Amino acid sequence: QVQVVESGGGLVQAGGSLRLSCVASGSILSINDMGWYRQAPGKQRDLVAAITRGGSTNYADSVPGRFTISRDNAKNTVYLQMNSLKPEDTAVYYCNTRMWLRGSGGFRDYWGQGTQVTVSS
Repeated sequence: QVQVVESGGGLVQAGGSLRLSCVASGSILSINDMGWYRQAPGKQRDLVAAITRGGSTNYADSVPGRFTISRDNAKNTVYLQMNSLKPEDTAVYYCNTRMWLRGSGGFRDYWGQGTQVTVSS
């Protein structure tokens, strides 16, 4: 069994900040890439930011300079620091982890349940 649990979402005014956290737990042998995606109502789920095990990062065009992704490999945790939030950042934010679980035979993607971020104008 594996759990991927996000936290840190909420309601914030435009210009404010939030920090999202995502912890993976269970029979994990290895974690490769970790990332954050978001989905606004009526829209598809899009990548926000991703980070490799070695720390290389990739960001969506709309967030560089405002969002920062980081991870703690010892804690199986990935973070998303979001600054200068805009109303258009409002969405459900999902954590994605590429993990190799004991008995699974290889890496596959696992998703959290999502955390709501609402930015008021």
